[in-house]
Amino acid sequence: MGPERPTVRGGWFRPLSVRTRLTLWYSALLLAILAGMGVLSYRVLAWSLVRDVDASILAVAEVMRATGQARTGFLINPAPEELRQVLGSKLLDTFFQLLDPEGQPGRRSPRLSGPLPLSPQARRNAARGRETFETLMLPQGEHVRLVTLPIRREGQPAGLVQAGMPLAGVDAALDRYLQILLALFPVGLGLAAAGGAWIAGRALAPVRAMAQQAREITAADLARRVPRRGAEDELDYLADTLNVVLARLEAAFTELRRFTADAAHELRTPLTALKSGLEVALRHPRTAEEHARTLQGSLEEVDRLVRLAEDLLLLSRATSGAGLARRRVELEPLVLEVFDIGLRLADGTGVSVRMGDAEPAAVMGDAIALRRLLLILVENAVKYTPAGGVVELSLSRVLAAEVGEAGPEILLTVRDTGIGIDPADHARVFEPFVRLDDARSRETGGAGLGLAIARSIALAHGGAITLDSEPKAGSVFTVRLPAV
Repeated sequence: MGPERPTVRGGWFRPLSVRTRLTLWYSALLLAILAGMGVLSYRVLAWSLVRDVDASILAVAEVMRATGQARTGFLINPAPEELRQVLGSKLLDTFFQLLDPEGQPGRRSPRLSGPLPLSPQARRNAARGRETFETLMLPQGEHVRLVTLPIRREGQPAGLVQAGMPLAGVDAALDRYLQILLALFPVGLGLAAAGGAWIAGRALAPVRAMAQQAREITAADLARRVPRRGAEDELDYLADTLNVVLARLEAAFTELRRFTADAAHELRTPLTALKSGLEVALRHPRTAEEHARTLQGSLEEVDRLVRLAEDLLLLSRATSGAGLARRRVELEPLVLEVFDIGLRLADGTGVSVRMGDAEPAAVMGDAIALRRLLLILVENAVKYTPAGGVVELSLSRVLAAEVGEAGPEILLTVRDTGIGIDPADHARVFEPFVRLDDARSRETGGAGLGLAIARSIALAHGGAITLDSEPKAGSVFTVRLPAV
């Protein structure tokens, strides 16, 4: 076995905090900007200094050319006093050299120990009447800037003039500037890191305040909300998101408390009846027939508890989707099976159960859960439809063109001519343990879990269940499921 690899959390490498990451990103960005600006400023300074040198040596070369052209005969080196009167201080740092039309060196500055080189490029440019600026290293090891100008007399080449200046001062200035930049970079980076840390801390302070406020909200005061700043920025978006989560938690806790209270109430009634019957049986001597009746009543209460426990378990599984199969289910045989069960349920009640349209259709899901969903709807329809009424079960398919982007759907419809439901109660009938006024009897209303289970099964299959009903006008329950 190889060495154990470190984990990100709890190992050698822990993730950096948001503040540290913001500081590092800010410092890296500023470092890149400072480096770019430093390189750019160095190049601009070098260009500017060389331009100044070029202007000085070009002025010297122009004076030399004008002086040489003004004289007769072969080019003669002007007197130093004459040049000083024209150039002034520019002559102090410059040197020059005169060349004949063939490029052979002639007179030159006294400070030059040897002739200046004439490059092929400068010779070609001079033949075209153009000047040439060059930066080169003299044999003596001196770094210089040189300009070469052609001299013409009466339109014919009369020679060349070269003027130059050492770049020692320019190089020294650039070196000093580079040293200053290298010295200031660490200082600037340190200040950037400190400023970035301060800015990140200030930026994250409202987030920490929101986190603290959210942490103080407990299950007992879920009605509290995280305050908004009113700037309509990312922090307000975060506050809105936290408030939405808190609202959902509040609704979930409220539903859980109500569900727990309703479940406890439903469990207490049969348990109380069971306990009372057993206490009476034990307190007084009873005949065998009386004991049998007591045991029969107790058995009915136990059956009620078992049904309630099974319904609660089914509701929990349907709500979470756990334990539901995911395979292709042909709905037509399933609907016909529930139709046969509905006929048996309606036997002797005076209610007619009919089969409407039954188109071939299939969905992906759990056949047992879908059968339970339909059976709940048919059972309720038969139970709350008076004698002489009709319950109709149908299966149809809706094409994709009729429902848009949702895709093709399957409609399972249970229609009855029963007592109907007030529109104000349409949403409540799908809540657990809800029994409306016309169905409060435990013998007819059950525990009030049927429609809640049906809705959970529909949702677990990616569908929905809707109700269309009016008092004394019957009800229509429609289950919509995605087709395959």
